Amino acid sequence: MPVKIELNKGAANGHKPVKIYTSDIENQALTQLKQIAALPIVHSHVAAMPDVHAGIGATVGSVIPTLNAIIPAAVGVDIGCGMTAVRLSVKSSQLPDNLAPMRSAIERAVPVGMQAHKTVSVRASACKQLATGVDWLFEKHPTVMKMLKQPQALWTKQLGTLGSGNHFIEICIDENKDIWVMLHSGSRGIGNAIGQYFIKLAKADMGKHIHNLPDKDLAYFTEGSEHFVDYVTAVSWAQEYARINREEMLGLVLRAIEPFLPEFRADRHAINCHHNYVSREVHFGEEVYLTRKGAISAREGELGIIPGSMGARSYIVRGKGNPDSFCSCAHGAGRRMSRTAARQQFRREDLIEQTRGVECRKDTGVLDEIPAAYKDIDQVMENQSDLVEVVHTLKQVLCIKG
Repeated sequence: MPVKIELNKGAANGHKPVKIYTSDIENQALTQLKQIAALPIVHSHVAAMPDVHAGIGATVGSVIPTLNAIIPAAVGVDIGCGMTAVRLSVKSSQLPDNLAPMRSAIERAVPVGMQAHKTVSVRASACKQLATGVDWLFEKHPTVMKMLKQPQALWTKQLGTLGSGNHFIEICIDENKDIWVMLHSGSRGIGNAIGQYFIKLAKADMGKHIHNLPDKDLAYFTEGSEHFVDYVTAVSWAQEYARINREEMLGLVLRAIEPFLPEFRADRHAINCHHNYVSREVHFGEEVYLTRKGAISAREGELGIIPGSMGARSYIVRGKGNPDSFCSCAHGAGRRMSRTAARQQFRREDLIEQTRGVECRKDTGVLDEIPAAYKDIDQVMENQSDLVEVVHTLKQVLCIKG
């Protein structure tokens, strides 16, 4: 479906239009999108994906093109958060009848929540790739190091770990009965520290010059300002950390499940895509800093991953390169209610019912991730039929939540 709502169309007050690919959007998110579109650094328009919902400052599910400037809070604190997925050469009929031992094996191999690896030996080569950048960061901005517990080692020990919240590892089955391994994670504690640190700097810098921001969380760095180059360098490093983190974790998962399956191969080219990040791109005649906050790149022919909730379908998609969405699409189902609201509204019995047939945690500790707290993924997909085409439909049979 094409754009459902267009805000500020034909506005003469300098506010840019907002193109929204759904009519299922709450008032707070609409207000946030209007505030973003009012910023003088925005180019052309703002796009909001069909999984859009309110965030901190910038709306989750928004795509924001900015000229010579970046909004750190729009990139967020889980810098480079995203997905990876790979198809295996075995069929669903070859899965064990009881998936609980497989889940336990993955949980032993991949630390979840606040946990980290005890050593870095398995990931030594990956750590070496990232060491130069982090040495510069800690030397130039020691406050980032101070924000981390065990600062000299934590970033290395968290490489190849899941994290918490909506991050997950899944075993899925597609329409051809092929098995997929899919996971969702980001830049862990180091990305969080970088995000928080530079968001604070942007607010302080903006407070010296501009006092009428519609939301203080929309503070931005402009090219030539004191911290702009350092932020671009740091955020680029965190995005690379997040990508490598997913690669390392995928390898750990594949090794963990080997004893439970016949000998298998994994596709040579795993899909690995960010959905919280900034990149330099050309759109509508200008080179811009394009921030995708809860959105993935969907250039023509590009493969991406759009997950549902822990009880719904997920999709492997191919981008159509739609210019109005800045060649972007949704990053998932999108929350329908807050975590607090989900805990208040649902009980453990609801979670058990909604995750029937999935080997996963079914305790109150993950109640805020109950499928009903999310939008209908199939409606999300219908609303972006002109942004992507479906290549594979996946249904999880095993899910590990952080």
